[in-house]
Amino acid sequence: MATQLSDAELIASLQARVKELEAENAKLLSQLADCRCHEMEKKLHIPDEKGRESKKGNRKSEEKIEKMPGYNTRFMSHHSKRYVALKVTYFGKRFYGFASEAQMEPTVESELFKAFEKTRLLVGDKKESHYSRCGRTDKGVSSVGQVIALFLRSNLKISATNNGNSGVVLDEQHEGEIDYVGVLNRVLPNDIRIMGWCPAPVDFHARFSCLSREYKYFFWKENLNIPAMEVAGNKLVGEHDFRNFCKMDAANVHNYRRCITLFEISSTDVRYNDNQLWVIKIRGSAFLWHQVRCMVAVLFMVGKGLESPNVIDMLLDTSRILRKPQYTMASEVPLVLQSCEFDNIKFMCSSDAGEALRVHLVNECQIYQLQAAILHEALLNCVPLSNDQSLLPFQGSKKKVSHVPLMSRPTEPSYEERRAKLNTIA
Repeated sequence: MATQLSDAELIASLQARVKELEAENAKLLSQLADCRCHEMEKKLHIPDEKGRESKKGNRKSEEKIEKMPGYNTRFMSHHSKRYVALKVTYFGKRFYGFASEAQMEPTVESELFKAFEKTRLLVGDKKESHYSRCGRTDKGVSSVGQVIALFLRSNLKISATNNGNSGVVLDEQHEGEIDYVGVLNRVLPNDIRIMGWCPAPVDFHARFSCLSREYKYFFWKENLNIPAMEVAGNKLVGEHDFRNFCKMDAANVHNYRRCITLFEISSTDVRYNDNQLWVIKIRGSAFLWHQVRCMVAVLFMVGKGLESPNVIDMLLDTSRILRKPQYTMASEVPLVLQSCEFDNIKFMCSSDAGEALRVHLVNECQIYQLQAAILHEALLNCVPLSNDQSLLPFQGSKKKVSHVPLMSRPTEPSYEERRAKLNTIA
């Protein structure tokens, strides 16, 4: 009996020792991750004494960061974290959309998460970070007001009021916090920038907490009838069934009613030769897939005199027009997600990060203006057109494409027909 008691004591002693070793191991892992994070922050905050390096040097530096040993996002769980909303701007030309679920790379989202990992800000993996995005812009679409939210590492200590939220900073304090804008913008590509950050409540969701979204669509006036487009556009304001103004996703979307709260067309101060740049502004609580580009496509038909403004009324009457007429939606390049509105979300940025951001954007604008100047020079140096039409057989032989009225065009399957087909497949 005494021998059995001794064995039990030995087992209990060994179990206690195992727990001590596990606690010590966790402590060492935390210290290791902390050292790596501080080492990374120093590299990101100390300016390069030699000024800007060459692209090759920057590439080597990035490779060195990526290969830095000792970093694993699961180790970051030992650090305090806070739920953060980030305002993102990006020029969409080279991206295959915003969402990383796309089958092609690069996407804006994939570049953002590379930056989170390089800067050691990501806590856990993407799922553990409670990541959400406001809008899922398509390939080529840009934004100056996209909003995302996720848990990021924090420099702040956990307060005594955070009971039940282990490791999560709940205070709205931002003094002494990581300069999220400055740190991330140092590693992001030139066509993506963080504009500001804001502490967010843990129940905040970038998509479902959004009150409204605003899009802008830029276009050259040319010979468009702007008053007719305004009349047609104002018919879109209000709550309607927009199934004839979108790309239908019958598998995932069953309600096609959306509310447009604002429609405006105005000129900008940008001109090229005798042509002026105009912009359409559309605001709504939410939008369907390709809804803005479809609406703009029909407005252009009205502006060209190919359709009457009343065509909007007919397309919105889904009891009469059961199937969407086939038409090509407007180009994605001039479309911009302008802003996303939330309650009690006020984005901020440190003075240093804000100044660096402005310098970067000014530099990008100047680069594009230089490229435009070079293209203009190319136009001025084109070979003069000959007056002898026989030398240019294609000249004047191009036929004007005839317009088929929308109500006379072939139609796409209705929502009910799409659902029936899906049920058959299932």
